[in-house]
Amino acid sequence: MATSSHCLLWFFFSLFFGHGFVPLEASHQVYIHLQNRSPSSLKTHQPYRTGYHFQPPSHWMNGMCWPMIYKGLYHFFYQYNPFGAVWGNIVWAHSTSTDLVNWTPHKYAISPSQPADINGCWSGSATILPNGKPVILYTGIDPQNKQVQNMAVPKNLSDPFLLEWTKLPQNPLMEPTTMNSINASSFRDPTTAWQGTDGRWRVIIGSKINRKGLVILYRSKDFVRWTKAKHPLHSGKKTGMWECPDFFPVATNSSMGVDTSSMGKNLKYVLKVSLDDTKHDYYTIGSYNHEKDIYVPDKGSVDNDSGLRYDYGKFYASKTFFDSAKNRRILWGWINESSSVEHDIEKGWSGVQAIPRNVWLDKSRKQLLQWPIAEIEKQRINPGHLSSRELKGGSKVEVSGVTASQADVEISFKISDFEKAEVFEENWTNPQLLCSQKGASVKGGLGPFGLMVLASKGMEEYTAVFFRIFKRQTKYVVLMCSDQSRSSLDDDNDKTTYGAFLDVDPVHEKLSLRSLIDHSIVESFGGGGKVCITARVYPTLAIGGEAHLYAFNKGTESVGVTTLSAWSMKKAKIN
Repeated sequence: MATSSHCLLWFFFSLFFGHGFVPLEASHQVYIHLQNRSPSSLKTHQPYRTGYHFQPPSHWMNGMCWPMIYKGLYHFFYQYNPFGAVWGNIVWAHSTSTDLVNWTPHKYAISPSQPADINGCWSGSATILPNGKPVILYTGIDPQNKQVQNMAVPKNLSDPFLLEWTKLPQNPLMEPTTMNSINASSFRDPTTAWQGTDGRWRVIIGSKINRKGLVILYRSKDFVRWTKAKHPLHSGKKTGMWECPDFFPVATNSSMGVDTSSMGKNLKYVLKVSLDDTKHDYYTIGSYNHEKDIYVPDKGSVDNDSGLRYDYGKFYASKTFFDSAKNRRILWGWINESSSVEHDIEKGWSGVQAIPRNVWLDKSRKQLLQWPIAEIEKQRINPGHLSSRELKGGSKVEVSGVTASQADVEISFKISDFEKAEVFEENWTNPQLLCSQKGASVKGGLGPFGLMVLASKGMEEYTAVFFRIFKRQTKYVVLMCSDQSRSSLDDDNDKTTYGAFLDVDPVHEKLSLRSLIDHSIVESFGGGGKVCITARVYPTLAIGGEAHLYAFNKGTESVGVTTLSAWSMKKAKIN
């Protein structure tokens, strides 16, 4: 626990309530010469830069992001290296938006300047206090390279852009000591705080003890003096380091979002952790005992790396926030590269953000649903459609009239004859492995059928997002895959195939698929957002105007296409 004098506490409160003082400001001296650095050394030919996904003009960015809304503006703070396209020299970059699609960059919000963060300003989260004032908790690296938790507040609360941030002089507020048995190299990423029934604030921080992952719980009455709880909020055996935790309530009777401090009967709770061992984001759904400060996953909610994932492809270090303006919970995650470090350095940048997603609890209460925010649909232009039709086995139909390298496409299938469905084998427990074994080129009975995106004219390159249907006793199993094995002729890229089982009954429900295609990103949503798979691909032929889009069916049996709508996407304004 970090302690402070009454004088320093007065400093904090006078900052927020206007008693007048000379503040300790966050210094940008180390990086001031890079604020207006021109990316003149970057490659001029950039076929893989995105058109409507967030990314800075150059250099490295990664997730561990902390979005929030303040005075009607969305703020996005993210980890950024001003020096190059690899991780290091991390500062907090800052952009604002009115719609979560078009962004205006600002000067860096935070960079190393105090002993408590002199060796690095790492991830954190924003909390909006009951009086509407934002506070940020973040991980700093101190002179002994210990991970400690610090605090920063806006210098000018009347500024909706929040251009200036002030660090508390009593940082760090939470730190490893010989008394609290915290691993000094595994103590990071404080999440958004919430208030309990006793009025005290709670925050959790990712950590591990040997191979046990856990989220350490702290409590505070004033948001400055924090006390470590005797027990973690939750832990998991043999899971390794839990990075970037996120803990929030979801309504059981509505798709609307709720504030992080909400309490009531019609709530379940979500604990998401980013597993450092696998670089995947996993979550469980469960119950939270407010009096005992214990989270317990529901029965069947698997608490390890075989559990539910936000995304079964490239998606990590994600964070949600409650959008109080539209009463929704927004999820935003980082999409890292699948290219080599050498290629990243050559192109001059690395890392992009996924499209922000609306998240809510499925009616089964066993998983979350995710869907791209409605604002992204304002980027749609030049619509193209295919009428309802039968897609015969072994056929494909081109979707023309749209810019296939920068598009949004939605398609639904209806199956009428299940007789030729392949028999599901009980040892098929790993959907990603199954997708690799039964890729887009492997003919089955019902499937593969779906979309071929970023395809070259001669089909030397394509990325296939598709379904397969198997018969399992009296029911059917739906497999959703994203096959990158033929995405590029350049074998220097990671072309792993991704997959997941989709909880949809194909006998009584349509199979729906939506893919957001953006040059080197294919972000796909199956079953109305029950399964999400994001891929990074780097075609050498299917770039720009040479990319094609197809609906396809390589199974032996016909499938019905009930709807297919596609749009070109306008380039977002991300300066």
